[in-house]
Amino acid sequence: MTGQVRTVDGRVAGRRGQATRTKLLECLGEMLDASPYRDVKVIDVARRAGTSPATFYQYFPDVEGAVLELAEQMAQEGAGLTGLVAGRSWTGKSGMQAAEELVEGFLGFWRRNEALLRIVDLGAAEGDKRFYKIRMKILNSVTKSLTESVRELQAKGKVDASVHPAAVAGSLVVMLAGVAAHQKAFQTWGVKQADLKPSLALLVHLGVTGRKPPKQG
Repeated sequence: MTGQVRTVDGRVAGRRGQATRTKLLECLGEMLDASPYRDVKVIDVARRAGTSPATFYQYFPDVEGAVLELAEQMAQEGAGLTGLVAGRSWTGKSGMQAAEELVEGFLGFWRRNEALLRIVDLGAAEGDKRFYKIRMKILNSVTKSLTESVRELQAKGKVDASVHPAAVAGSLVVMLAGVAAHQKAFQTWGVKQADLKPSLALLVHLGVTGRKPPKQG
């Protein structure tokens, strides 16, 4: 892989072409924030980007193809969530700090990519393997790191050997994804972000360590 950007017919795009392609993706992303995915038309994206539908089709086969490109870029960002877990200590006060930072990073990622993640979830639910793989790429990045954290605690005798690390990690990540996708709903229930985050962090800490966090002070 050289990182070259190619047109639909396989030609390498020049600097100007790459800029146009990037502009089209940026405009599409903005439109997805305001309109249902299937209501977005090629002509509208092209017009917003200041170009033509013919130019759009030089880089993407259709709107869905461009959405998938945006989703792949988002998945690469999501893979970085593993850095919130990998190598972190879950013992003592460090454990609660790790849980809090994971929750903050997870919720923040979902807020930044709310519209696109909604499309990915819809496509995955409809059985589209392309969207399913993107969703799993994001979730797996955290699941694998949490699984390893539980295993390390088991090796130190701090977590019961009967606990299934991957089952615990997967359950916690699905919980985080579900809550992250419904952050606005929590507000309608009278739950503020300031209340939601520590509650989630507590659940994550309990799930990973099997223990209440030590008292702060």
